[in-house]
Amino acid sequence: MNIKIVAGGPPENIPAFGADTSETVTWVGVDRGVHYLLEQNIIPSKAFGDFDSVTAAELAEMKRKITDLDLYPSEKDETDTELAVNWAMAQNPASITMFGVTGGRLDHFLGNVQLMLKGIQNGITIEIQDKQNKLILVKPGQYPLKKDKNLPYISFLPISPAVSGITLDGFKYPLKNRNIKWGDTLCISNELDTENGTFSFKDGILMMIRSRDSSHII
Repeated sequence: MNIKIVAGGPPENIPAFGADTSETVTWVGVDRGVHYLLEQNIIPSKAFGDFDSVTAAELAEMKRKITDLDLYPSEKDETDTELAVNWAMAQNPASITMFGVTGGRLDHFLGNVQLMLKGIQNGITIEIQDKQNKLILVKPGQYPLKKDKNLPYISFLPISPAVSGITLDGFKYPLKNRNIKWGDTLCISNELDTENGTFSFKDGILMMIRSRDSSHII
């Protein structure tokens, strides 16, 4: 099972979800993200939020169409998105993808990035997607990459205080056994120089971001 969570970030940053209604996908709405899903004729299996960002009419429609909607108070210890991620993790999915969690308020965005650590800790891939980027966290190891003309730029950032032994093969700017730490921009904005490449590292937690040119959108 693959769980896709749609939160209530700025709609201009959210890609079209397409017609992926296969049985292997479970859609989850978070606050205004529920409204975004309904607009695309997708009824989420689960919904979370205090719903302070929707109108009374929109909330009434959600309650009418969604059988499993959890309404929370505005004052609580977790964000609406964390509640959804915690529920998703408990389902033991193959992967979790989050939409609508970039743009807008930076505190929420940075908090959502840190939610990805729950995946690292539990062996579940969590990805963030918007119209411009795809973000993923990875543990030490070696990983294959394929050139993607829609997302040509590839960046690596340390999520742990330091990441050691980074090697980039098949890249325009290759690296061999380099170390980076918080505050370093060495691995920002690279590209694959061949159709296929690899990246590897020995220790730490690394974020990989695949991005497109700012003049294009997904």
